[in-house]
Amino acid sequence: MPRYSEERKAAVLKKLLPPDNRSVASVAAEEGISDATLYGWLKTCRRQGVPVPGNRKTGDDWSADAKLAVVIETASLSETELGTYCREKGLYP
Repeated sequence: MPRYSEERKAAVLKKLLPPDNRSVASVAAEEGISDATLYGWLKTCRRQGVPVPGNRKTGDDWSADAKLAVVIETASLSETELGTYCREKGLYP
C-alpha cells in the first residue's frame, strides 16, 4: 500500500471537504487513489471534529474550530442557500 505525503493528503482532502465537496469517486479517479483510502481519510477527519459532508445528522461532536468554520462559510448565504447547504451536509434541525 502506497504512503502519501501529508502535503498530498491535505491537497486531496481539500477537494473532498467544504467548500469544494467533490465526490469520493471523482477525486479517487482523478488522483489515482482508492475509494477506501479516501473514505479512511474522511473518517480520520470526522474523528478530529472536521465538518465532513454527509457524515451525520448533527454537529454536536464537532470541535469549536469546525463549528466556527461552518458559521463563517455560511454567514453570507441566503435562507434558501443555507437550507441547501445544510441538506448537502446532512444537517437537519
